Amino acid sequence: MGMLRGVPHTVRLLAFGVFFNAVVSFTFVYLFVYLTGPRGLSVTQAGLLTGIGGVGLVAGNFTGGWFGDRYGHRRMLLLGACVSGAVLVALPALPLAALYAALPLAQYASGVVRAANSALVAVSVPEGGRRQSFALTRFASNGGFTLGPPAGALIAARFSYDWLFLADGVGTLLFACYAARVLPARGTAHSRPAPPPPGAPGVWRELLARPAVPALLAAIVCVDVVYRQQYSTLPVFLADHGHGTAFYGWLIAVNGGVILCLELPAAHALRARAPLGIIGAGLLLVAAGYALLIPGAGAGYAVLMMVSLTFGEILYKTPATAYVADQAPAHAQGRFQSLYAGASISGQVLAPPLGGALYAAAPALLWPACAVLACLAGCAVLAARRLPAPAAAVRAAGPAARRPDAETGSPARLPSG
Repeated sequence: MGMLRGVPHTVRLLAFGVFFNAVVSFTFVYLFVYLTGPRGLSVTQAGLLTGIGGVGLVAGNFTGGWFGDRYGHRRMLLLGACVSGAVLVALPALPLAALYAALPLAQYASGVVRAANSALVAVSVPEGGRRQSFALTRFASNGGFTLGPPAGALIAARFSYDWLFLADGVGTLLFACYAARVLPARGTAHSRPAPPPPGAPGVWRELLARPAVPALLAAIVCVDVVYRQQYSTLPVFLADHGHGTAFYGWLIAVNGGVILCLELPAAHALRARAPLGIIGAGLLLVAAGYALLIPGAGAGYAVLMMVSLTFGEILYKTPATAYVADQAPAHAQGRFQSLYAGASISGQVLAPPLGGALYAAAPALLWPACAVLACLAGCAVLAARRLPAPAAAVRAAGPAARRPDAETGSPARLPSG
């Protein structure tokens, strides 16, 4: 329990809801199979429809926090969950043409929920102490995702794919009811967005005042395109080199298992370390993982690749989320979290077409390109440690922010790495 010391009760309750919602959120795993199977679409049509849904998901992540800053993050979480759940319940009964509107709407609402979850954690935890809270919600989400797809497969096999959407929709509506119950409606930071002080700059000027934040966001977009190759081109690459689906599934299980075992302890052990150095090291581990595939596609290389990739994910994802929250001004916390949430899922839309096109044109260049791109992202984050931060961010980070930097000896700068 020492690892959860400092995690507020509200965040623990929210994490349980995130876990439950992740367990029932299995329809996207089987969406392509559903569209090409029971719905009878061609592979091209199913790919187009799935892509449109992915655009909706990314758009929801990018905009959910903006609405939350204006109307309240709790309110946006409940609205997003209700819309997503209602659409999923109705989806099996909708005609094919309506899916082109219904799927992106459901995915957009899911993106709003994801951004609202992050913003709620950010406003519930004091600056400088958010890493363990974000690690707990990631642990809950990953744990739920580990259980969800097998449960979805059982439902589809025993009943039908239509029941997947019904179960997902009802579960999402239950999550909305649970969140309405456990998240206080009045008198809390997450029900009343902080009003901007008189003359407060807009979010873009706030970002320009914190140049390390846009540098980090750009690096996250780049590395997410690389990271998510494990879900698109990696299984194709392994199959082309004689590895079956079972081996790929085992690799993904290694990823999930290591994250569940080590992410919370890592967040606790590194909680006092400045974040950008940890994030940069994580991105470099992602680069090293894909570089391991350059010599060949042997089982040993693939396992080492996944281990390196997983350690990189553990190091960069939670600290990056917490760093953006710590840098955000109170009146723009949701918008900063939305920018990070959108950047951190952008690869879901960009990775398959970009990686697939490169693999089709020049298979030998894919993994070197991934390694170089992730390496450049990591180096950019490490270099961003020397960029200035507003004085308010230095004060918010507490006494640790005013310690002399270990590398430069500068006493008055927020040490980010």
